[in-house]
Amino acid sequence: MKIKVDFDLCESNGLCEAMAPDVFELDDDDYLQLKTEETTPENIEAVKRAAAACPRAAISLEE
Repeated sequence: MKIKVDFDLCESNGLCEAMAPDVFELDDDDYLQLKTEETTPENIEAVKRAAAACPRAAISLEE
C-alpha cells in the first residue's frame, strides 16, 4: 500500500513518528517527512495506527 500525507492538513505534531518511526520523521524544522512511501509487512500495522491517530486525518493509505 502507498502512504499519502496531505501536508496542507498536517500539523507536524509527531504522533505518527512516535507510532511508526521507521516511516515518519520530523525534520530539524519540525516538518513531517516520509522515510518511505510504501508499507511493508513489518510496518503496516504501525502505519495504520498512525493514520487513525492523526488528529487532522492527514495520513491515508492507497492500494
